[in-house]
Amino acid sequence: MPSDVELGSSCTAALKAGAPQPSALLSRSLILLFAVASGLAVANAYFAHPLLDVMADDLGLSRATAGLIVGATQLGYGIGLILLVPIGDLVDRRKLVIGQSLLSVLALVSIAFASSAAMLLASMVVMGLLAVVTQAFVAYAASLAQPSARGEVVGIVTSGIVLGILLARTVAGALTDLSGWRTVYVVSAAATLAIVLALWKMLPAQQRPAQRLAYPKLIASLFSLFVQEPVLRIRAIIAMLIFADITTLLAPLVMPLSAPPFSFSHSVIGLFGLAGAAGALGASWAGRWTDRGHGQRVTGIALGLMLLAWLPIGLLPYSILWLVLGVLVIDFGLQAVHVTNQGMIYRIRPEAQSRLTAAYMVFYSIGSAVGSSSSTMVYAYAGWTGVSLLGAAIAATTLVFWAATLRATPREATQAINAAE
Repeated sequence: MPSDVELGSSCTAALKAGAPQPSALLSRSLILLFAVASGLAVANAYFAHPLLDVMADDLGLSRATAGLIVGATQLGYGIGLILLVPIGDLVDRRKLVIGQSLLSVLALVSIAFASSAAMLLASMVVMGLLAVVTQAFVAYAASLAQPSARGEVVGIVTSGIVLGILLARTVAGALTDLSGWRTVYVVSAAATLAIVLALWKMLPAQQRPAQRLAYPKLIASLFSLFVQEPVLRIRAIIAMLIFADITTLLAPLVMPLSAPPFSFSHSVIGLFGLAGAAGALGASWAGRWTDRGHGQRVTGIALGLMLLAWLPIGLLPYSILWLVLGVLVIDFGLQAVHVTNQGMIYRIRPEAQSRLTAAYMVFYSIGSAVGSSSSTMVYAYAGWTGVSLLGAAIAATTLVFWAATLRATPREATQAINAAE
């Protein structure tokens, strides 16, 4: 379980730094709840990253195919983005997120008691399917926020997501060393159940739209949105590339750190995720800069940082401090771009925020699955140098793509928003 105290402390700090109270329905405490719930939900999809070796050994998977554990999660996540997230534009989001969270408890218990590789992979797919509740929380918070503060609110909620990802690695490593990898999922199931109670008490209900699409048409509209909205197409492809880049780093990281000369325990390996806590800062402030019309500038700087980060990451065999520096920089850049992407796409079709989230995050899921699966295979054959070259190539491709699409991005997605709007 990612520490609720640490998640809360970071998000509270962001709120005190000047976050607005966007509407009567979206209080500061409710923004904090969105951040904590999102962080816990996304942590469920990241617990396996530092545990791939022990999970694979326990259930008979080879080290070369251990990335399938993460790939299965991302497969389920991609399916959930298409089939579940858009429902937020159709039904009461309060009922949707509470129902998904309850089902997540069952999926986590199934993972904890998996007795074979097949059962584990199937449970991971289901857990990934339900973990998309994270994106339902983001769309829910965005729908309650005033337009002039929407990017900032998304940034604060994303700060919780960043911390959930980072603390997932730390806590998973510590619990695994203490009592085995299965304990991680038992503890997370209990924590998720506690969050459900808080959601039930605090979340406001939302009325269903007066004119509602039938479910098949709702899903089909994902593709029409992608065709109709250039900013969605551009930012979705950027998302696919940046998340392929970060999972290229995270998925195989346990391999060199657990082997000589480092031979770190899973508890110590998990602590390396905390080096990326700067990503939470990037998420918190990128939304505010986007609201003020600086989204393209933020994107360019952040993508440049992600590319540069692979130089110290590649120097891991020489010093562990280089890795810490690289993780800090790449996480900061990643989250700044991610929040800027969301801040831009939420402006174009306010009535379709859940579908915009789904269409955008499908590409995140594709990128994550490709990055995690390919990087573990590259590591098996080319070592850490091969992984670093792959990551740098993806980062460079992303930067070139962004520069090539500057003129194609609609002005309404990048201009400043007045507080009166």
